[in-house]
Amino acid sequence: MSNQARILIVDDEEDILELLKYNLQREGYLIDTALDGVSALQKIQEFKPHLVILDIMMPGMDGIEVCEKIRAMEEFKSTVIVFLTARSESFTQMSAYDTGGDDFVNKPIKLNVFKSRIKANLRRHPDFLHVSTPQHILQLGTLEINLEKFKVLKEGIEVQLAKKEFELLALLASKPGKVFKREEIMSRIWGNEVIVGDRTIDVHIRKLREKIGEDNISTMKGVGYKLDF
Repeated sequence: MSNQARILIVDDEEDILELLKYNLQREGYLIDTALDGVSALQKIQEFKPHLVILDIMMPGMDGIEVCEKIRAMEEFKSTVIVFLTARSESFTQMSAYDTGGDDFVNKPIKLNVFKSRIKANLRRHPDFLHVSTPQHILQLGTLEINLEKFKVLKEGIEVQLAKKEFELLALLASKPGKVFKREEIMSRIWGNEVIVGDRTIDVHIRKLREKIGEDNISTMKGVGYKLDF
């Protein structure tokens, strides 16, 4: 990037702060940190980050409340917010998306995936739009989804998907970490004019897991599915 990206990391665990700070500084980013929500709101005014990495579960003011307050500030409407969250916090994740979060990174953090996600999310900021990946290409870790060519690459190798499998993957990949409810998946992929059985989604999810990896699609029991990278 031609401009040095500024990233604020907010987490109440100092070892996580230092680990993420060290790795992101090695990528060439300017980094500041905060141990709690109140300090984060002060730092954002001073540091003016392009991206905030925000832990959800913090004592006092949690990450969701911090996100709400950031989004209420006009000058930080374009700031990208990436939440850190445990895999078990799916309902909290849904609330965090509603308050203006852009993406999630699951704990325990896989550093290569984490750095890839941060790089991809920085492209959303207006200051870096000129270096953005084409809008028809979704890049998630080692997975590349070309929406125009209906083509999927995993670690550079093409993955053969049926049309509905591709459409389902593209929907989940449009917001990694978001739990898509079964009703929404059915409506957006199959539409109201086609009557399909209740097991249709499950069968397609099973096939996707076989092709892109068992760990990349999570089930929220009784709710729906999400893509994790």
